[in-house]
Amino acid sequence: MNNALTKFQDLLRELFQFDCADLDFGIYRIMNHKRDVIEKFIKNSLPQAVAEELSRAALAEQAQAAEELKEVAAQIKATLGPDALDAEGNLLDAYEGTPLGKKYLSLKSKAAGARGREVLEAGVYNHLYAFFSRYYQDGDFISKRRYSKRERYAIPYNGEEVYLYWANHDQYYVKTAEYFTDYSYSAPNGVSVHFKLQAADVEQNNVKGEKRFFLPRPAEIVWDEAANRLVIPFVYRPLTGQETIAYGQKNQQESIIAKALQEIPKRLSPKTAARALAAVSAERRKTSDGEPVSFLEHHLRQYTRRNTSDFFIHKDLEGFLSRELDFYLKNEVLSLDEMEASGEDRAEGWFQMMRLIKAVGGRIIEFLHQIEEFQKMLWEKRKFVVETQYCITVGHIAEGFYAEIAACEPQWDEWKDLFHIDEEKADLFTSGKSKKDKRIAFLKAHPTLVLDTRHFERDFVDRLLGSFDNLDEMTDGLLIRSENFQALNLLIER
Repeated sequence: MNNALTKFQDLLRELFQFDCADLDFGIYRIMNHKRDVIEKFIKNSLPQAVAEELSRAALAEQAQAAEELKEVAAQIKATLGPDALDAEGNLLDAYEGTPLGKKYLSLKSKAAGARGREVLEAGVYNHLYAFFSRYYQDGDFISKRRYSKRERYAIPYNGEEVYLYWANHDQYYVKTAEYFTDYSYSAPNGVSVHFKLQAADVEQNNVKGEKRFFLPRPAEIVWDEAANRLVIPFVYRPLTGQETIAYGQKNQQESIIAKALQEIPKRLSPKTAARALAAVSAERRKTSDGEPVSFLEHHLRQYTRRNTSDFFIHKDLEGFLSRELDFYLKNEVLSLDEMEASGEDRAEGWFQMMRLIKAVGGRIIEFLHQIEEFQKMLWEKRKFVVETQYCITVGHIAEGFYAEIAACEPQWDEWKDLFHIDEEKADLFTSGKSKKDKRIAFLKAHPTLVLDTRHFERDFVDRLLGSFDNLDEMTDGLLIRSENFQALNLLIER
């Protein structure tokens, strides 16, 4: 039982991303506030709830009958001989009339199909593990509806004539790009430590394909004594076959970090790079277990985790997992063949076990749902428009603005770069005119020049936009620089 419980507890810590406890940005900062509550549930409330449920009603009676049967079987072998019971637990005919034999046969009939306490407890945890692990993958809950052991997946279908379905149809895809920016931190002794990304091998079109990792290159570390700066280079790529063997199949980035924490300090000599060595080895804090966490370890986790965050946010995780849990209980836990073999008097024990799995699973789903809903709320929250500019052809602008346009050097510099114009070229019509007059004449002669309001003061832009009777009708093009989800929602409103 202990192995089953420990295995399930480890899975729960993975579901709730306990490996991100060091992170203090985004959703992880919020999750850290609930981490103590969740840990208390995993370590204390969960085993206690299961133990209490197994100690009452039909399951308790069945477990007790199974335990008593074991004890009587041991007594029979001790008093009547080791051959009194065969390998299947059947009593020899010669001993059926004895008091001990009668008691054994009575208990055997009563305990038919019953399982001991430890077996029941292990069964509960194994079922919970099987259910939650089938939908969780690399930080995401994948909405693949399980059908049965033979036909693995099912598509929810209500008789539509044409039904289009995709695996993540009820999720938001939120992984829009990797944060391939350099990362820096300042150590207590004033040393600046830089994580420098030298190369990145990424999937094309942002597909979630082969997993990639941040791999430091300790052999290429650069310590600049004069600048008081340490540069640690990184690459971002999949693991080679040999690296996969070395780092294992699970928690590979953590294994990479663990190795880096050993290798990087070795590259820094106490004589020539003492300050750099102190910058990576200094203790930043202690864990809840009292283990020291160095500045290097803390910031390595910060840096690597930013690019391994969730790809998907489920729109209704509670509804999906609750429906799937009901389906799992009916198809995987409730075995009609075993119930028939055990007899009708064992039915109540089966249903009690199903209620127990559903109650514990529901509590876990509730925790997961709260975290997912918070992420969903942040994702759906309307984002601020940080900047809005207009591109307007000069022919649509009243001539009263031309003098200010002529005086805007950034706009004229842009036109020169884009169109190689020479507005000051002297000819029959511009001879003797000032630079300002030449530019105004040039504007009148070129009505298709496009003015960009980003080059002008706010007051000018407001007056310019206010000079149009119906700006929306005149606007015949729209360019939005945004994350797709927010941009599409903005367009849908119009």
